[in-house]
Amino acid sequence: MSELQNEVGEIETVIRNYLDGMVFADAAKLRKAFHPGACVIGHFGADLEWLSLETFISGCEKAGSAPANEPYYWEILSADITGDVAVIKLADDYMGKRFTDYLSLLRHEGQWQIVNKTFFVHP
Repeated sequence: MSELQNEVGEIETVIRNYLDGMVFADAAKLRKAFHPGACVIGHFGADLEWLSLETFISGCEKAGSAPANEPYYWEILSADITGDVAVIKLADDYMGKRFTDYLSLLRHEGQWQIVNKTFFVHP
């Protein structure tokens, strides 16, 4: 496997941890996917959300889990990887809404982590 294919595979694992953590309210998977200093930013309705990781995790836990092993939609729309940084454009469904997420990732100490998430909620 080429180095780029390996990086893509590792990033996809991070994305799956993020999505599974969010959809199934799994704080451990969310903490594994995100850097502790990450921010989650976007408009939810008329309100601008600028959340710390812990506030985001708390919101996911409060929203509750989808039924265990229930499939959900997600698709990587684009990926740009340069050295130890990556930007992923992701479409996904969460709590009955379609989102477009822009995930900025950084490879630090040999591990990819999401350092920033900006999102758009489709009407």
